[in-house]
Amino acid sequence: MSDPAFVVAIPARYGSTRLPAKPLREIAGVPMVVRVAQRALQAGASEVVVAVDDARIAAALDGQGVRVCMTRADHASGSDRLAECATQRGWPDDTIVVNLQGDEPFAPAAGIREVARALAEDDAPMATLATPITDAEEIFDPNVVKLVRATNGRALYFSRAPLPWARDAFARGHDAVPDGVPYLRHIGIYAYRAGFLASYTRLARTPLERAESLEQLRVLEHGFAIAVRLTPEPFPPGIDTEADLVRAERWFRDQE
Repeated sequence: MSDPAFVVAIPARYGSTRLPAKPLREIAGVPMVVRVAQRALQAGASEVVVAVDDARIAAALDGQGVRVCMTRADHASGSDRLAECATQRGWPDDTIVVNLQGDEPFAPAAGIREVARALAEDDAPMATLATPITDAEEIFDPNVVKLVRATNGRALYFSRAPLPWARDAFARGHDAVPDGVPYLRHIGIYAYRAGFLASYTRLARTPLERAESLEQLRVLEHGFAIAVRLTPEPFPPGIDTEADLVRAERWFRDQE
C-alpha cells in the first residue's frame, strides 16, 4: 500500500518555563523549530505548517519551505493551537493531520509516515505510536507513559502506572520485564482527521485525564477510539530542559 497523503502541523509556542524561547534555541547552529520542520519535509508531507504565537518564530522559518500560521497566544494545549490552524487553512474534514511536537527535532521520517498510515488504515478518528519496553525501570517510571492496546490495535488505556500489572512476576521482584507481557511505551506523536481535531478541542476535560495528566485519555473517556502502531524507528527523547539541549547537541554530532 502506498503512503497516504497527509499534512504535518507543528505547534510552536515561544514561552516555556523550563526552556525559554524553546523553538529558537539552536542545535548545531540551527533553531530547533527549523530542525523539526526539516524532519516533517523529509517525511513527504504534502504540506507542512508551523502554528506559532510569536513573530520571532515566524521569522526563523522564513525561506524554509513551510507555511506559518499565526495563532493566539492563550491556547491551553498544542492541540488547541492546531485546531485554530486547521480552521485557518480550511483543510477538509478527512485530511490526515500529523501533530509533530515542536520539541522533537530528531523525529524519524519513517515514524511520521507510520502514524499517518495508522490513521489511514483505521476508521478511528485519531492514531498514535508506541514502542516495546525492554528496561524494567521504565515500567515503574511515572515519566514513561505506558499504554495497553487491544488485539485490533486500538488503545485500551494510557497510564503513568506500571500497566499491565504482571501479578505473579512482580510478586517475585521488579528487576526484569516479565516474559510474554506486551509492555509498550507511548510516543507522543498523533494523527487526527481534521474534522475530529476541531471536535476534540471542544471535549470537556475528564477525571482520568486530570488524574494522570494525560490529554489523550480525554479521547478514550468520551468514547472515541485511538489506533496504535509500533514505530518503525526509535524516537530520540524530546527537548524540555537545558540538559536536554546539551544532549541533543551531542546526539546531532554523533549522527554526522
